[in-house]
Amino acid sequence: MSVAPARGFRDALEVVAASGDIAVISEIKRRSPSKGELVPGLDPEELARQYEAGGAACLSVLTDVDFFGGSVDDLLAARAACSLPVLRKDFTVSARDVCDARIMGADCVLLIAAALDQAELESFLKLAHAVGFDALVEIHDEGELERAVTAGADLIGVNQRDLVTFAVDTDRAVRMAPQMPAGVVRVAESGITGAADAGVLAAAGYHAVLVGEHLVTSGDPEAGVAALRGARRL
Repeated sequence: MSVAPARGFRDALEVVAASGDIAVISEIKRRSPSKGELVPGLDPEELARQYEAGGAACLSVLTDVDFFGGSVDDLLAARAACSLPVLRKDFTVSARDVCDARIMGADCVLLIAAALDQAELESFLKLAHAVGFDALVEIHDEGELERAVTAGADLIGVNQRDLVTFAVDTDRAVRMAPQMPAGVVRVAESGITGAADAGVLAAAGYHAVLVGEHLVTSGDPEAGVAALRGARRL
């Protein structure tokens, strides 16, 4: 089966960060396990276009059905509606999941360190690169950072939300940033509610922020992305 070349997810983040702005990964998210449906009738195509117009560097699209109400169709629709690279935001637990993400046209796959043992993390990361796209390795603490670096990750996201309690620790990403080695593109995830939060994370050394609920529920996603994008200049 022939698949079009990936759009370059990590590269897109680096380009924006090099310009002096913080890159924004704008998320298409229908629902949250803790809050339920976020926006009735969400249109992934229109939202993708608004994100792109606001200056987003990349998209994140939730494809998990049970917890987030997403679908592969959401990813396909969003990617077709814009020129941005797209992360498949889902639970990757097998080599097949990695390949499925690439086949459906995703430009990046999510690897959650807490959900994988070291052999799986290393194997899936190597496979992602072998089939021609990026992998965002998500971590929560110093131990998982060490595992990600050992696996060879060059794109690491710090999730400030606890996966069990859903509580957000807004100091976590700031604490973790200086521990990341040079050459790693650093992404802060969850709990980002506006430009002030993004500015703190930019000052801490993050290249990008991944923002979902704040943008989806903002009423003006284009303006919301633009405000986040300019946070480094605050």
